Amino acid sequence: MALIVVIALELIVAVQPLVFIVALPTGFLIGWYAGVRSERRRPWWRVLLNGLYAGLVTALGLAVLYVALRLLFVYADSGYRDGSQGGPLQCSSGPDCSYHRYLAAGQGPILVTAGVHDAASFEAWFLQGQVQGGLGLVAITLGGALIGAIYWGIRPERPAAGDDASAQPGSRSGS
Repeated sequence: MALIVVIALELIVAVQPLVFIVALPTGFLIGWYAGVRSERRRPWWRVLLNGLYAGLVTALGLAVLYVALRLLFVYADSGYRDGSQGGPLQCSSGPDCSYHRYLAAGQGPILVTAGVHDAASFEAWFLQGQVQGGLGLVAITLGGALIGAIYWGIRPERPAAGDDASAQPGSRSGS
């Protein structure tokens, strides 16, 4: 599930904030599904533990994939731009090119406000952001998983097929 979310929203649609928006419903679904698969409603601590465990595995997968892809784009940046954007950037591959790419996109004032003034400080700033983003994804997904597990636990049980006495052959309901 985490792989699909990250690939679809970070690579195909290419809108990274969507990964954070979808993390809560993703966690909810996995927390709820853990209850469905275990068919356990009591004791409560087991219901919550199942949901949180499934949520943690999903959250870690989501965070690792998200951060790994972001790091790949920074550390593999060669400075290439097509001719419509002014041609290639004059930089060393990696964070230096990403730093120059941010500057070329008009993000210089934002970087200066963050204390970024060269490639080394850009790299430190970027890595700090990725740690915070990964931890944020874990927290959001775990929160959703907890809500999903609670929802599973408080939902009334549906009677299994054949539990109704009137549905059994040979019953004398109505006599």
